[in-house]
Amino acid sequence: MTIRVLLADDQAMVRGGLRLILEDQPDITVVGEAADGAEAVALARRLRPDVCLVDIRMPRLDGIEVTRALAGPGVADPLRVVVVTTFDLDEYVYGALRGGAVGFVLKDAGPALLVEAVRAADAGDALVSPSVTLRLLRHLTEPVTADAREPVRPLSEREVEVVRAIARGRTNQEIAAELFISLSTVKSHLSGIQAKLGLRNRVEVAAWAWESRLMDQR
Repeated sequence: MTIRVLLADDQAMVRGGLRLILEDQPDITVVGEAADGAEAVALARRLRPDVCLVDIRMPRLDGIEVTRALAGPGVADPLRVVVVTTFDLDEYVYGALRGGAVGFVLKDAGPALLVEAVRAADAGDALVSPSVTLRLLRHLTEPVTADAREPVRPLSEREVEVVRAIARGRTNQEIAAELFISLSTVKSHLSGIQAKLGLRNRVEVAAWAWESRLMDQR
């Protein structure tokens, strides 16, 4: 099945480059391009792409506003948004992730990571790059914040291990190997964790781990 992608970036050359990278893959096609945030929201709602690849800085609406409009907590049928940015704009990326984005890639990260992020989003997963996750979330989260919600039910010891692995940027396959459990067990733990924390994806789980100081506890 082909993954349908919408590109949103105010620079035509960037959109062209992203299109070339993505459409070089047999399972990805670009179904639309937007030059500003408002156009991105309108096109996304009309085309209902599988993945929206959104720049963080655009005219009219920025990437955070676009993310909230398409994937925010109040959206009845949210789309999958991946934010594209540079590390210098990490505070905006964090806002976008809290607004519902399922992943982020750096513009200089290379074609392979971009493609991986699109495929992960389409699969209902989220790409959290280890190198970026540690630098980004450590830099941005306060030691304790109001958003670091308490679980509805306490996390089990195994669930805590899974959360810490997610916060370090591990994939489900890597977590399974590290903890000597099956991939299906990892996915089951992740579903339970999200339910207990009231979170929607692994990116939010990673943010919660740093906000709640879970990564400081050993």
